[in-house]
Amino acid sequence: MKDESSAALRALALLEQVARAGHPVSLAALTDVTGLPKPSVLRILSRLVDAGMLLREPAGKSYVSGPRLSALARDTLLNSPLRGERHRILDSLVDEIGETCNCTMLDGDEVIYLDRVETAWPLRVNLQSGSRVPLHCSASGKLFLAHMRREARERLLAAAPLPRYTPNTLCDVAALERELRAIKKEGASFDREEFLLGIVCMAVPILHGSRAIAAVALHAPVARLSIEGARAWLPRMQEAARKLARTYQPQSEARGPDEP
Repeated sequence: MKDESSAALRALALLEQVARAGHPVSLAALTDVTGLPKPSVLRILSRLVDAGMLLREPAGKSYVSGPRLSALARDTLLNSPLRGERHRILDSLVDEIGETCNCTMLDGDEVIYLDRVETAWPLRVNLQSGSRVPLHCSASGKLFLAHMRREARERLLAAAPLPRYTPNTLCDVAALERELRAIKKEGASFDREEFLLGIVCMAVPILHGSRAIAAVALHAPVARLSIEGARAWLPRMQEAARKLARTYQPQSEARGPDEP
């Protein structure tokens, strides 16, 4: 029983390292950081790949999160005990702005809604928790693309065509890359009726260090809110993103070194 527990903990340590890295991690790097013998690391990695928890890069020398690990992360966030606290932050934001706000995360090649608070206005878009939207034409999706490593982004954008949802959808990769550079520079992303006609959106990153682990966004009909009107709420959105970021950190980090 002890050996099984020890093996499970070694596998968990490897999963943590790959999930935390944000980029493909080599066998050599995983061996160094865990201090485990290379044959043991390779054997555990092979089992994790077989189980769908990890994926081996085409060259076979680096590892990234697999579909089962991504699903586990998604389900953990959707059902987290801190969801109530995050929902209250969103609720306060909607009370102040008067428009629908949501939290999203990257899930493969789509954006998934983790939580959403609707405005009281009768005219609104009904997207519930668990709903998915494309990357290239949503404010949150473009935000995640802008924060990706260049190699990962290029690989993702090359994997499939960019479908057109409205006349404003950016379907050209070069034009999209220009937009992503502007997003990274401003720290906010905008959907200018690119996914749904008549709807504008703004998203800002929820950061852990320099990584965009999630996003907070507002949605509104263009008849009620322009892009410049949304931009006026950027400081308040960023403040909410900082509060939300603290709910994704271990309690010791969230409190800070000098807090009890």
